[in-house]
Amino acid sequence: MNGQSSNSDTPDNYDRDLDLHGDGDTLREECGVFGIYGHPEAAAITALGLHALQHRGQEAAGIVSFDGQRFHSERRLGLVGDAFSRAEVINRLPGSSAVGHVRYSTTGGTILRNVQPLFAELNAGGFAVAHNGNLTNGLTLRRELVRYGGIMQSTTDTEVILHLVAQSKRSRFIERYIEALRTIEGAYALVSLTNKKLIGARDPRGIRPLVLGELDGCPILTSETCALDIIGAKYVRDVEPGEIIVFDEKGQEIHKPFPPVPPRPCIFEYIYFARPDSIVGGRSVYEVRKAFGAQLAQESHADIDVVVPVPDSGVPAAVGYSQASGVPFELGIIRNHYVGRTFIQPSQSVRELGVRMKHAPNRAAIEGKRIILIDDSLVRGTTSKKIVRMMRDAGAREVHFRLASPQIIHPDYYGIDLPDRGGLLAASHSIEEMRDIIGADSLAFLSIDGMYRAMGEPGRDPANPKFSDHCFTGDYPTPLTDQSQVEQNQHQLSLLAEAS
Repeated sequence: MNGQSSNSDTPDNYDRDLDLHGDGDTLREECGVFGIYGHPEAAAITALGLHALQHRGQEAAGIVSFDGQRFHSERRLGLVGDAFSRAEVINRLPGSSAVGHVRYSTTGGTILRNVQPLFAELNAGGFAVAHNGNLTNGLTLRRELVRYGGIMQSTTDTEVILHLVAQSKRSRFIERYIEALRTIEGAYALVSLTNKKLIGARDPRGIRPLVLGELDGCPILTSETCALDIIGAKYVRDVEPGEIIVFDEKGQEIHKPFPPVPPRPCIFEYIYFARPDSIVGGRSVYEVRKAFGAQLAQESHADIDVVVPVPDSGVPAAVGYSQASGVPFELGIIRNHYVGRTFIQPSQSVRELGVRMKHAPNRAAIEGKRIILIDDSLVRGTTSKKIVRMMRDAGAREVHFRLASPQIIHPDYYGIDLPDRGGLLAASHSIEEMRDIIGADSLAFLSIDGMYRAMGEPGRDPANPKFSDHCFTGDYPTPLTDQSQVEQNQHQLSLLAEAS
């Protein structure tokens, strides 16, 4: 999904600090992919699917279509609705097959040349690819490809896949594709389009999600079931870990080229990334998040008057906490959904007031009350500190804080934008120290075993963990090749910051 440059190219240099979840103190979404084969309105349907996946990436969106003779590409910075709501844009994407992508750049600059789907002309024809995830040997492979003559046009690790397919000497395209995937490591859900095929692929551990749907007899591949719901498509099944599924005029073809390994889907899909109305791995995300909250109530209940969610990600867990504890649920923080980018460059004092542009305390629900705040996770602690202060300023008598996930003490290398270990508050502070920093009366996290129990498991089995939970445990599911071969200067295209 991503590459290795900073976000200094972010368009308009807009200021995330005006959001309550600024300062890099939240889990940033990954990316979302969508593909459809054989439908006369492929591009329009893809745009609708990307709307449903907007929560997975808000910095850029793109669609590539194929009309039987030519490929057509539209890639834009910004939201799907800003780029793909106009008929003239969709009309520039003719054809019965299309793939699309929404992007949040974890480590690749937000510039047009990094916006997916990426496209290349190979000797077998055009090839477009959209990628959710992150390759843990992408930098290593990139250096090798460049050393032997590869010319890179972006700073995304996804481009490595294009080069690997292009350089394969296999005769059939699918064999070249499989050979490329055997070379890469890490997390990926891929949706690819050629002049004859729509191809979906999921990494052997199944870290990133990918589902198969059907609309009017046409196959769809996408990151989440909510993208099927928005277009009225039928959910068929999850693409299995390590599975490659191919659709062409002959029908469906399945490949399973990898040695079987125990699946370990990303636990953060349930904690934060997936939309609450999605079904991931056969589980309702909404029900799982409620179960996280109920488990929190069992493990660390406090004597309180009201349960208050941190919107929006903390709402289902707060519902579960309230139901399990019997304490009333109240919307103590009101989110303004109609605030976009700020039109001012505020001073620090105005910046602090700007927090309330998007989130404001509901004084009537919290004044004089002992409240417990429920959020999905804690990263740096700056967000939690702002929230606690906001609640106290609005008259809360006591402010307790609960997190519906365990302590994040290790970085992620699979597409989640987390700081390195030094930037993770829980990696260097005790719970009491963190409580003091954020200013709460008490602080507690969901236990790791409790998280597993909420998922329907008896607990975490260290010999066979069912999920990718490395941010809590340090138990990474794949090799981390690039981390052992880090170079001081990884900026491949530093002179092309404005290239498109």
